[in-house]
Amino acid sequence: MSEQQARLPLTGIRVLDLTRVRAGPTAVRVLADWGADVVKIEEPVDPEHENEMGGMRLGPDYQNLHRNKRSITLNLKSDQGRALFLDLAAQADVVVENYRPDVKDRLGIDYDTLRARNPRLIYASISGFGQDGPYARRPGYDQIIQGMTGMMSITGLPGHGPVRAGIAIADTTAGVFGAVGILTALYEREKTGQGQWVRTSLLESLLATMDFQCARYLVAGEIPVQAGNDHPTIIPTGVFDTQDGQVNICVSGTVMWKRFCHAMGRERWLDDPRFATNKNRSANRRELNDEIAAVFATQTNEHWIEHLNASGLACGAVNNVKQAFDDAQVRHLGIAWPVAHEKLGDIHLVGQPFSLGNHQAGVRRAAPMPGQDNEAILAEIGIQGDALQQLRSEHVI
Repeated sequence: MSEQQARLPLTGIRVLDLTRVRAGPTAVRVLADWGADVVKIEEPVDPEHENEMGGMRLGPDYQNLHRNKRSITLNLKSDQGRALFLDLAAQADVVVENYRPDVKDRLGIDYDTLRARNPRLIYASISGFGQDGPYARRPGYDQIIQGMTGMMSITGLPGHGPVRAGIAIADTTAGVFGAVGILTALYEREKTGQGQWVRTSLLESLLATMDFQCARYLVAGEIPVQAGNDHPTIIPTGVFDTQDGQVNICVSGTVMWKRFCHAMGRERWLDDPRFATNKNRSANRRELNDEIAAVFATQTNEHWIEHLNASGLACGAVNNVKQAFDDAQVRHLGIAWPVAHEKLGDIHLVGQPFSLGNHQAGVRRAAPMPGQDNEAILAEIGIQGDALQQLRSEHVI
């Protein structure tokens, strides 16, 4: 163990990773980045597809999701493979899976089975729709969840029909909430000595992430609609063209509105009854936005960003992803983590978005190839030599 890893807060926590696609791997990545020993459980490699899988594993998405893990290939459909998994689970702290709810029961690796051998185990399940209920066995994918939660109905320009978010937001949020649940259960185990079953779903997680839009309906009975780049309740907010690009503004509340009018040199807006209150500005947002757009068109991006921020107003560029990572503040925060890869060379991956005063997380090892760590992991439960060779010959690993 490196000195860096020994200092990380989750060092000593063993995680068995049964996850695939995105939501589950996102949850496990949080644990791995902060020091947990993550063992990725994979199906034995079919030689006919080894090259195809190898190419996928060298892609940006796979490298980003599966760094800081070890890999073992294990045929969980075989009696020997299942027995080995149960032996590994007996020594683990956490198991994470994102199968459809019935799969773990068919494989005989469900929470009750594992708890019988390891009462301290935290078992986390991340699914599309939950572990039970009328949709439990449906396949749940990010885009489907975006539609079902109403996310697509509030995304995009008014009148243009539903639009998906440009990221897998349901997968990512389910992964983050899954990690929070695991960490909460680990903390409670410190007090009780007992593990438990942590459950979340893409459906629940995206509804929670929609937050104030859902609260508008639940509390006030309002059904949110598309507002494009305007904020649904705060005006003015949005994207405006300048002489050489676009800027993004958010003018929140009466104090900021007054400050904005002075900064734009349009004090007359303060006396215009159409714009006197946020409610009035919302009702007349098209007229207000047209007047604001005319002012922004007179100067450059740099002028407006510097001028408005100096006035205490929120204003920023509208970047593409390259421009975002080239930004001075993003570079300062260091969220692009470097790693040396045997085949890809020096690359960067997307880091964790929080820091701890006493610890520095990072990429300790690139995403593994399937079965890369078979010998080392099985040796930890006493499988070596001839026994290891027999498992290989019987395609258990």
